[in-house]
Amino acid sequence: MIMDWNNYRDQLLARVGEFAKLSPDTVRGLQVMETAGIKTGHLEPKMHELIALAVAVTTRCDGCIAVHTQAAVKHGASREEIAEALGVAIALNAGAAVTYSARVLDAFSALEN
Repeated sequence: MIMDWNNYRDQLLARVGEFAKLSPDTVRGLQVMETAGIKTGHLEPKMHELIALAVAVTTRCDGCIAVHTQAAVKHGASREEIAEALGVAIALNAGAAVTYSARVLDAFSALEN
């Protein structure tokens, strides 16, 4: 079944709003972190959102995917640009798996000694 991303995003944002009433400092802190990088102005908003999408994939965050896909499109990202950013995320996930596989072998070797 394909997710209704628009409905999901709307429901998620409503829940986050409810959470913000229960823990306003936590949500305010997240907002400060989210906007801190944007304030420098070194990256164009579209690039910022493309990076956010790649990170969302690597962290497996559906809410991040829903929110940052909409923001990327709003800032002019094309399907092809999004696909390229996702390709980077896929490559890094595979690279991370190889790196952590080496760590498992190291941990195994430590047990042999």
